[in-house]
Amino acid sequence: MAMVVKQRQAKERMTDERGLAFLSVMMILLMMTVLGIGALMVTGLENRIAGFASSMEASSAAAESCVAIGVKVIQQTLDTTAGAATIPTALLSSQTPPGPVPVSNVAQLQSEIEGGTAFVPDVPVGPPYPAGVTAAVPNLDLTVGAYSVKGDIDFLYRKRRAGSPGAGSFNYHQAGGTGGGIDLYYRVDCVATNTATGLSSRVAAVYSCLLTEGCQRI
Repeated sequence: MAMVVKQRQAKERMTDERGLAFLSVMMILLMMTVLGIGALMVTGLENRIAGFASSMEASSAAAESCVAIGVKVIQQTLDTTAGAATIPTALLSSQTPPGPVPVSNVAQLQSEIEGGTAFVPDVPVGPPYPAGVTAAVPNLDLTVGAYSVKGDIDFLYRKRRAGSPGAGSFNYHQAGGTGGGIDLYYRVDCVATNTATGLSSRVAAVYSCLLTEGCQRI
């Protein structure tokens, strides 16, 4: 009888040990599963962050390229002007290949580069619009890779350069004048938008330009 009891106790002990081992294995598997899911989530998050950062860099680069094109438009217009601001024909969207300046906005852009007082306030994108602006009328319109890029060129003010010979007028385009030592200040504002995702970046820069001597970013 005692032998039977001992055998029964030994079987129960083995059963308990097997149950404990099974429970331990299940706990380990559960922990490994949780760790694996966590690792996948972290990896996915890192990939999304990396992708977002890459997209932001690409959109910023597209906007920067628009700013560079904008200042080239200013420089070429100033360098080829004789008496009034005239956008070079090669820069117009009607040319082959198309230039960055929309034909419908040539007069507006010429007035702004000239520094005239009659130009209508404009912006590259919107709404919302700042006070006095009712529509987005970009001075520059181009495509850079997957990005649609709009740009705005605004004349800010003119200032006589220190030490320069006096000029009869602050208008660089005065008939018979060369502009003397008059610095012209412009703001180039560009927005690049990814056509698929809608992600956008905006870059603005101010340039000081002197007739026939180019522009400098300030």
